Amino acid sequence: MRKLFSTSLILLIAFALIISGCGSGGNLPAAGDATKTDSTDTSTETTAEGDGAEAEQPAEETENINDLMSGKDISGEITVWTFVNEVEEVAKAFMQEYPNIKVKVVKVGWEVHDKLATTLAAGTGAPDIAVVEQGQFPRYVTGDVLEDLLQPPFDAAKYEEYVSEYNWNRWKSVDGTKLLGMPWDVTPGVLYYRADIYEQLGLPSDPVELSEYMQDPENVFTIAQTLKADGKYFMEWGDGPIHWGGDEVGYFDTSMNWTRNNDRLVELLDITKRGEQIQWAPYKAALWSDEGKAMVKKGELTGMVLGSWGAREIERTFPDQKGKWRATTIPFGVNAGLGGSAFVITKQSKNKEAAWAFVEWINVSEKAWQIWTKYSIQPGWKHIQELDWYSSHVNEYLGGQEDYKFYMEIEKQIPARTLNPLDGKAWPIWLEGIQEAIKKNLDSKAIIQQIDENIQKKLKPDIDKLKQESGM
Repeated sequence: MRKLFSTSLILLIAFALIISGCGSGGNLPAAGDATKTDSTDTSTETTAEGDGAEAEQPAEETENINDLMSGKDISGEITVWTFVNEVEEVAKAFMQEYPNIKVKVVKVGWEVHDKLATTLAAGTGAPDIAVVEQGQFPRYVTGDVLEDLLQPPFDAAKYEEYVSEYNWNRWKSVDGTKLLGMPWDVTPGVLYYRADIYEQLGLPSDPVELSEYMQDPENVFTIAQTLKADGKYFMEWGDGPIHWGGDEVGYFDTSMNWTRNNDRLVELLDITKRGEQIQWAPYKAALWSDEGKAMVKKGELTGMVLGSWGAREIERTFPDQKGKWRATTIPFGVNAGLGGSAFVITKQSKNKEAAWAFVEWINVSEKAWQIWTKYSIQPGWKHIQELDWYSSHVNEYLGGQEDYKFYMEIEKQIPARTLNPLDGKAWPIWLEGIQEAIKKNLDSKAIIQQIDENIQKKLKPDIDKLKQESGM
C-alpha cells in the first residue's frame, strides 16, 4: 500500500500517457523530432512502400468505398499540423494520386494541441487540418471551431458503416449530433505478457487460452499469486482494473449523465482492492522508468496493459526478448480503447474541399494504410482490417502471433463512448475516490456512489454551462 501512494505522481503520468499520449504510431516521434516545430513541404515525389504493397488484393468493399472519395480534379494548397511524423510520408503518396493539391505538413510535436487551441480561439492562424489525439480532442468540441463532417461538402455519413460504433461516436460533439473528427486509428487495450515465464510456472501461456482463463477473477488471482511466489509481478499498475473499466464507459454520455456508477465498476473496484492486498504490481513504468526497465530485463515484471502500440515499444525497448512476449485481452473481460487520434478540419480552412479530399484519402485508401501499418498504427476501418495483407500479418517479436487480426477482434468488443470537455476535470475527482477506497478498504458500492455525488456537486456549474452551450 505504501508504494501506491508514494508513487502517485508516476501513476498520474503513466495514466496520462495511456489515455492521451500513446494511441497512434506517431505519438512517440522519431529521434530528434520530439519537440521541434518543422515546416516541411512534402511536394517531393516518393514511392509509397509498405508491407504487402506489391501484393494488392483489394476486397470488393475497398472498391466500393473508393468510389465514395472525392474526384481528383480538386486543386489548391492545404496545411496540416501534426504530432504524428508519418503524416509527411503519407502526404507524399497522396499528392501522387491528387497532383493538383499541394500539402504542406508542419510537424509541431505534442505542442500541436496547445497551438491549435490558441489559434482556434483567436479566430486566425489555424491550419486547414490537424491531427488531434483522443485525450486532447475535447478541447475543441465547443465554440464552433471545427467543421461538422456530416454536412456538405464533406457528407461523411456515407462512411459510417465502415467504422465501428466505438470509433465513430468518440469523435462527435457533446450532444452527439455532429462529427467533428474523422476516425483514423484504433488502439484496443491489450495485456502483453511473458509467455515463456507463464509456461515455466505452469500457467496458461497461449493467448486464446489465457484470455478465456482470465475471464474468471479467481484465475487472475491464481496467476498473480503464482508469479508473486516466484518474485515476479503480474502487471505495472495495481489499480489498473478499475481504471480500465472506467475507460470502457468514459465519463459522461451525450446527455451529460455520469457513466461511472454501475455494478460492473463496483465489481472491478472489489477486484482492484483485493489485488492490491496481495501486492500484484510494483507501480513502476516498464517502458518509461529505469527501475521498471530493469525489472522487465530481469523477468520480474511480466505484464503490461497498453494500447495496441505496445508491441512496437516493447520491441524497441527490449529487443533481446524477441519471441518471449505475447498479446492477449485485458483481464476480467474488460474491453477498452486506450488512445487513438482523428483528423479535424478547422472552420478557418480556406480550401475545405481539398482538405476533405486529403482526409478522405489518408483514412480510406489502401495505399495510405500500407504506410500507416509499417509504424504499427492500427486501422479503424473495417475494409482495411479485412484485407489479407493486414489480417494475416505475423509479428515475430510476439512469437509469430497474428497480432493485427487479434487487435481487430478486440476492437469489435469495445463499447461506444463519448469524449467530453469535462473529462479532465472529472478524472481527479474519480482518482481521489478510488485511491481512498483502496487505502482505507472502503465499501466499493458506497465509494462509487460517493464519487457520483461529488461529480454532481463539484462540477455542477460546469455541467450546466456545457449543457447551455450545447443547446441541451
